Amino acid sequence: MNGLSIRAYARHRGVSHVAVKKAIDTGRITPLSDGTIDPDAADAQWAQNTLQPRGAAAPAKVSPARVRRVAATDEPATQRDAVDASTAPMSASGTSLLQARTVNEVLKAKLANLVLAQKKREVVDRAQAIAHVFHLARIERDAWLNWPARVSGQMASTLGIDAHQMHVALEAAVREHLIELGELRPRVD
Repeated sequence: MNGLSIRAYARHRGVSHVAVKKAIDTGRITPLSDGTIDPDAADAQWAQNTLQPRGAAAPAKVSPARVRRVAATDEPATQRDAVDASTAPMSASGTSLLQARTVNEVLKAKLANLVLAQKKREVVDRAQAIAHVFHLARIERDAWLNWPARVSGQMASTLGIDAHQMHVALEAAVREHLIELGELRPRVD
């Protein structure tokens, strides 16, 4: 066995095995591949990924019982117990719990600003705007397609030419123009 069991690490840490399981489940500490826990790495991760109370700027004191346990293993207490937050490793995902919480709070603030802007009607829904522009363009196209039928007779009598020829010529010109306009692709970014 490479490391300590969950219960053994809990005794080492002075917490319940449930607290250790919760720390593993939330990513505060990472077990070894065989499911055991390397106490040195886990202690460093625990210190790095656990929020300290606001008044706890000073380093935590080592309990006398812990000093006796460490002394019994013939390891120097300073090596095992002194964890510098700046050199403590990150969690397995590459970010500390504090960094993840900071990112989460920033995203919540941005989302709140977006909701506020929507309520103030400063932003519009992109899908609704695209649908509205499409609807307006469709109305415009239909109006142009109906225009030759409405005006060709009057224009033909004014010019003294055949009404059918005028209608065919106007309709062809309008369709050609609409095809040119249809090739334009407006960007909505």
